[in-house]
Order: sequence, then structure tokens, then C-alpha cells
Amino acid sequence: MSVSAAAHSPADDDELEAIRQAVQDFARTELEPYAAQWDADARFPVETLRRAGDLGLGGICIAEDVGGTALSRRASTVIFEELAQGDPTIAAYISIHNMVAGMIDRHGSAQQRQTWLPRLVEMSALGSYCLTEPGAGSDAAAITTSAIRAGDEYVLTGVKQFISGAGVAAVYVVMARTGEAGARGVTAFVVPADTPGLSFGAEEEKMGWRAQPTRQVVLDEVRVPATARLGDEGEGFRIAMGALDPGRLGIAACSIGGAQAAMDAAIRYVHERFTFGEPLAERQSVAFTIADMATELAAARALVAEAATALDEGRADAVMRCAMAKRYATDAGFRVANEALQLHGGYGYLRDYGIEKIVRDLRVHQILEGTNEIMRVIIGREILGAPR
Repeated sequence: MSVSAAAHSPADDDELEAIRQAVQDFARTELEPYAAQWDADARFPVETLRRAGDLGLGGICIAEDVGGTALSRRASTVIFEELAQGDPTIAAYISIHNMVAGMIDRHGSAQQRQTWLPRLVEMSALGSYCLTEPGAGSDAAAITTSAIRAGDEYVLTGVKQFISGAGVAAVYVVMARTGEAGARGVTAFVVPADTPGLSFGAEEEKMGWRAQPTRQVVLDEVRVPATARLGDEGEGFRIAMGALDPGRLGIAACSIGGAQAAMDAAIRYVHERFTFGEPLAERQSVAFTIADMATELAAARALVAEAATALDEGRADAVMRCAMAKRYATDAGFRVANEALQLHGGYGYLRDYGIEKIVRDLRVHQILEGTNEIMRVIIGREILGAPR
């Protein structure tokens, strides 16, 4: 069963369960058996992503007129959690790819939507999100990449940093400065990979996420037609920030999924491992640790579900809820994975057991899509700025 077929089940609970089962089957057969080798080889499995597209995972919340499945944000979090149980690295890239597709779906012209979305949905073309720069990470409004109007074209010059999928993706949504300093001077552009002047840095050697490429995107007087602009001039920052809310939920769900896989492995291990004549599972300290791990994941899952519902309903507190979910779930996910490694003792440090890979993969979730310190800024501003 595909995700798109499951999307037409009559009842919400039945629909979510059908989607979960379909994605779980894919993760168990297409991701989990190969994740360790992809990580060891630093190989981006584009053929597997194409099969994910066949399942409907390239356009989870994308409109049906361009082939998307038009699912809710709540359903998307279920999908990313299940994918991450197979491989957090590939699940996270699929989340980023869906961010790019979502930006074009919501803000693109009819031509842009018809040109890119059918291929992005089926994942025969991959997308990259280009906001961060070497000198502008958390302060995204400080970007210096320029886009100068020249007749019917824009000329883009600058460097983007830490771009997932760079060098492999077919399309890059690039934020560049067309006007004044700050957020209001930023505009978004849809840049095809074969545009002259577009090049890529060397692939970064990373602690985790080794199965997806991360490179600089270099724009050296890249000329694009005015029709490549996504939305109006000056709307780029708003467009970029709007994409980050669902992106944060995707990464939060990936943290939960990866941590759940690590905890499940730890539960199996403590039942099998004997010390001083009894299984580890019978030791109270181990039981307490597992109880805390399960509780943290349940709390994270509830926060993510609440934030997804707020986003689906267009609630005024949706941005804050997404920040809360991202902050808590990525912190909790890393803690749970790290505890799972500890419960394995020395074996947890070995690649054969798979736990150390999950720990490495989940660590970056606390940094990307807005660091968790920035999530606290968003939450604090909302709470302290609200009238009482």
C-alpha cells in the first residue's frame, strides 16, 4: 500500500494507522538493512529515495493537482518518525526535501509548480534549501548573498553553507538579498542545478548524517530569469521562516523515531545480557532508566502532535508550539539514544550494534532548523510578550 492510497481511508485514526504501517514496512525493508553501510561509505542512496517517491513520500503535504498526497502535518510527523526508525539520516533528508517542495507549492507560480513539483513529488528530482551562510547561521536575516536586478534577470552572487543534498539536488531554493538590510530585503529564488555559475564545495566530513551530502553552494554571478523569483521581492525571509515550522516538526519526529529505535535495541539487550547471575532487565536502576526514556519519548511525541495540530489548524500559537516541540524532542531524542548506548556498555560504542550511529545522527538535530537556543528565544518572546 502507498501513502497516497492510505490517505483516502475514511477515518482519521484508521488513516494514520494505515500510513504508519505502509511507511514502517518501507523503513524496515528499504532503509534499516542498509543504513549502516550507507553511513560507512558516505553514500547517498538516490535510488532508494526514488522508491520513497513511488510510495508518496516526496510530496507528503503537497497539493494533489501536482501529484502530492495533501496529508496533514500530523500525518507527516507519523511518517518521519517511522522513517527515522529505519535511518534518521535519510528520514531527515526526506523532511528537508519536503520543505523545498512545500515552498514551491505554497508560493510558486503556476509555471514553477508545474515545472518542479511533479518531479519533486516522485523524487526523480531532489531539492535543497539554501538559507544558511558562512557568516549567517542563527541570524538568518543577516544573509549577504546578493540578487541584483538586470533587466528581465537577477544576478545572484554569494555562498550558502551546510546545504543538504548539494551537488545531487536538481533544484535549489535560494534566499538572497534584493533590498535593504534585515529580513525585509530578502527574496527567494528557484535555481536549477544546471544554471551557469552555480557550483559546489567539497563534501563536508561530518560526525553524523554521513549518508546525505552536505556542501557549500557557490553562486558566482548566477543569472536567472525574473520568473525564477519565488513570491514577490522582499518576501523571501517570510517564505523561508514559514518553511521552517513544518521542517522543525519533521526533524523533531525524526529524533523521536531514531531514539525509539535505540530504546527498542536497549530493551532487547538488557533482557539478553546477564551480570552477576541475573539479566540486566531485573535491576531496578535499569528499569528506572528505561522508564525515564519511555516517558521522555511519550512527552516528546505529545508535544509534536500538539504542534502539528496547531499548524494544521492555523492557530496563532503554532510557531511557538513548533519551537517547543523541536526543542524538547531533539533534546530528549539525543538523551534517550545516549542512554541506550550507555545501557549497552562497551558494545554500544561498537558500530556492529548500530547505537553509536543513531547517537551521531541525532546530535545535529539540536542544531539545524534553528538551534535549540533559538527555539528558546522564540518561546520566551512569545510567552513574555503576550499580555496577561
